Amino acid sequence: MSDGPAAQSPWQTVTIRRIEKRTPRVTSFFFKLSRPFAHQAGQHVDVRLTAPDGYQARRSYSIASGPEAGEMIELAIERLDDGEVSPFFHDIAAVGDEVELRGPLGGHFVWYDGDGGPLLLVGGGSGVVPLMAMIRHRAARRSAVPVALVFSARVWDEVIFRDELIGLNDRRDGFDLVLTLTREAARRPADYSRRVDAAMIEQSMVRLPAPPRFAFVCGSNAFVSAAAQALIDAGVPAGLIRTERYGV
Repeated sequence: MSDGPAAQSPWQTVTIRRIEKRTPRVTSFFFKLSRPFAHQAGQHVDVRLTAPDGYQARRSYSIASGPEAGEMIELAIERLDDGEVSPFFHDIAAVGDEVELRGPLGGHFVWYDGDGGPLLLVGGGSGVVPLMAMIRHRAARRSAVPVALVFSARVWDEVIFRDELIGLNDRRDGFDLVLTLTREAARRPADYSRRVDAAMIEQSMVRLPAPPRFAFVCGSNAFVSAAAQALIDAGVPAGLIRTERYGV
């Protein structure tokens, strides 16, 4: 993720107020900001840890909460065994702990209700996090913008925000959820059991009342490359596709 205007976003101390397990490898941490900021759905922050010997480690995390969250933001952090930051959060961090954070950062991969739609969102694994901020923003605004989310996970138990997403889908208010599992059978009749491909994208776009005005794709480098190509093969103009990549 790019830093954006990082120089204009000074570091601040934030406090962990709540910790919520999402999946076996993803946990949400809710941070109370000492200097609240307004953010756009899709933006991210930098988190910095400082060891007793002065060594510092930094990692960028997308904001999962919508702009309406106020002085509390949610970061859904996936445990990376070889990471410098995520093991601290999963193994050591506790409610009341303080860390450093700066943001919000990034201005390309963002969406505001006033931007309109329809919206096609495609996420792989923890790449769903900034897309979740957009979905929550839509719900908080009681927006009528049609949205289809295609969310790829390996197995059912790794579908981050699963219950919340299914609940939003069940409202039948213009938000449609498509889940695809790559390592086990689909659990819902309209879902898939394979990697994202052009046919899946075409079938998902049928759920929208018109071709997408914006398409957002987020995940690992490999996932984003494959998913973006699937969108193009399904007829989505490349100029409408915005991507956010992480990891390898």
